[in-house]
Amino acid sequence: MLTRRGLVAASAAVTLQYRLQAADTASGMKGRVNHSVCKWCYGKVPLEDLCKQAKDLGLNSIELLGPNDWPTLHKYNLTCAMAANPVVDGLGGITKAFNRVEHHDKLAQAYEDWIPKAAAAGLKNVICFSGNRDGMSDSQGLENCAQGLKRLMAVCEKHKITLVMELLNSKVNHPDYMCDHTAWGVELCKQIGSERFKLLYDIYHMQIMEGDVIATIRKQQNYIAHYHTGGVPGRAEIDETQELNYPAIMKAIVDTGFKGFVAQEFVPKRPEVLASLKQGVRICDV
Repeated sequence: MLTRRGLVAASAAVTLQYRLQAADTASGMKGRVNHSVCKWCYGKVPLEDLCKQAKDLGLNSIELLGPNDWPTLHKYNLTCAMAANPVVDGLGGITKAFNRVEHHDKLAQAYEDWIPKAAAAGLKNVICFSGNRDGMSDSQGLENCAQGLKRLMAVCEKHKITLVMELLNSKVNHPDYMCDHTAWGVELCKQIGSERFKLLYDIYHMQIMEGDVIATIRKQQNYIAHYHTGGVPGRAEIDETQELNYPAIMKAIVDTGFKGFVAQEFVPKRPEVLASLKQGVRICDV
């Protein structure tokens, strides 16, 4: 038997799914891909304005936002497909995170406060990072990350939140970042051994680090909870000006049975930034 809380949660899930389907229908989207966008790429566009235009842009989500912004999204029937990370005393961001044992206590406290808030807002995913190597071996960092993240699996399982570590390139944008290859991230997933920990496969970053994008997606699909886009080189628009074939990549993602979100995370170079965003979403709507 479902508890009252369980019935409310189930009802909320059905309502969200209905809203997403309705948004797809209204915007002329095909409905095979759940579309999101990373707000930081559109810093000059107020969140309220982006929300108002979301349906026309084909978006169901605006992401990498924290608790103060989630109510604004809900007002426009949008979700935050990937919640931002908490930061405490300079810890929890890209460079200083779970690969150092001395950070674990503060990070655990921060995420144990953050995760229930995300769940209460109806969200499903919260981002996290490995941190930089700073002389540490990848094997030691793997062990340390697994140790720290395992501490959070009980609260994730309780609140049905997936903690998602982003794969980033260390060649161009994030020098010395540890979680910079899919194989390392997959091994971390295996060591943690919970369905509540997965990877954010950033197509832009992984094209720079290792290429072989479609084959990797097909092989490692069970460890991927979320995708980001970006044009290579330069992280600009994802159209014919760059080297990745995004329609083919999106088709490969859809063919795996993926039901999560794909978020546009390119930085527009053209002055009409929302036109570029709309184009990117349509390119990925296969």
